[in-house]
Amino acid sequence: MINYYASALKKYADFSGRARRCEYWYFFLGNLIISIILLILGNGMRTDILANIFSLATFVPSLAVGVRRMHDVGKSGWFILIPIYNLILACTDGQVGPNEYGPDPKRPELEDDIEKIGTDLHH
Repeated sequence: MINYYASALKKYADFSGRARRCEYWYFFLGNLIISIILLILGNGMRTDILANIFSLATFVPSLAVGVRRMHDVGKSGWFILIPIYNLILACTDGQVGPNEYGPDPKRPELEDDIEKIGTDLHH
């Protein structure tokens, strides 16, 4: 889980490429857990400043991983703005093999196979 969370944070503002379901949902879960902890701490201190700062700090990576998740299912990142449908897409398995947004993050070996097949077809 921590690896997927860290991976999404490393791609802080990377809106290109694809994100697997596990990367997206573990990032979501990690943010949820940290937010709850910060809210509990904030209630004890009678301030929400910690949770607010965390929310601001993770806004861009949350948006970026969401856009990459839409790319994984072959949709434009703009689909993240459509309520309910974006949730359905976030739960859908990604396209097998490379698509217009990049190689399959779940099966990167397929990219080589598809390139080889394409080369064989041209000869």
